[in-house]
Amino acid sequence: MLYIIDTAHVDEIRKCNEIYPVAGVTTNPTIISKEHTEFGPLIKTIRGIIGPDKMLHIQTTSSTCDKIVKEAMELQQFVGGDFYIKIPISAEGLKATKVLKNYGIKVTMTAIFTQQQALISALAGADFVAPYINRLDNIVSDGVHVVEEIVGIFKQYDIKTKVLAASFKNVEQVHKAALVGSHAVTINPDLFEKLIYHPLTYYAIDDFAKDWESVYGDQRILDMIKND
Repeated sequence: MLYIIDTAHVDEIRKCNEIYPVAGVTTNPTIISKEHTEFGPLIKTIRGIIGPDKMLHIQTTSSTCDKIVKEAMELQQFVGGDFYIKIPISAEGLKATKVLKNYGIKVTMTAIFTQQQALISALAGADFVAPYINRLDNIVSDGVHVVEEIVGIFKQYDIKTKVLAASFKNVEQVHKAALVGSHAVTINPDLFEKLIYHPLTYYAIDDFAKDWESVYGDQRILDMIKND
């Protein structure tokens, strides 16, 4: 399963990119607007941090096929690297996806809430579909179950489109998405930190340090090797 950073905050992206095995960055108009800065330089900075080989998903702000296509083509030229245009599921979005596939531009169909939205997006040519886990949970629709059924449908019909689960609020949701076969998850930086946290881990680290110091004091392995 791929882990993707869901933010446009450059410091957080830089930190996550240095620490975690991330496959790229996802953004949307809400995420971008929170940074209160110019769009072009921000996107260029993000691309510079993650490099050309990692995915960068940028969402269209247009709503008609022609404008979505034009925006996607210009963004691809501007951003470069492994680029995906995010398109909210709609009739015009599906139409644009079919056109963009002819140009070789990769598409992430977003704002997915049903299995049929995901299937029709995949058949239109979407490379990823992005179902919203927590938003489905908030309306008692079991977001992980929706992901599980989408994954199952894709397997049943040998569809190559991948599931990029989004909208997470806790580690349990991420874990369950992994269990049902989601190909990727996009999560905020705070959730990355929670994924690797466990109090027993810190207790173990403290015990290792205490046991070492009880015999070797403040000597470190490199110092001891050099002395030998």
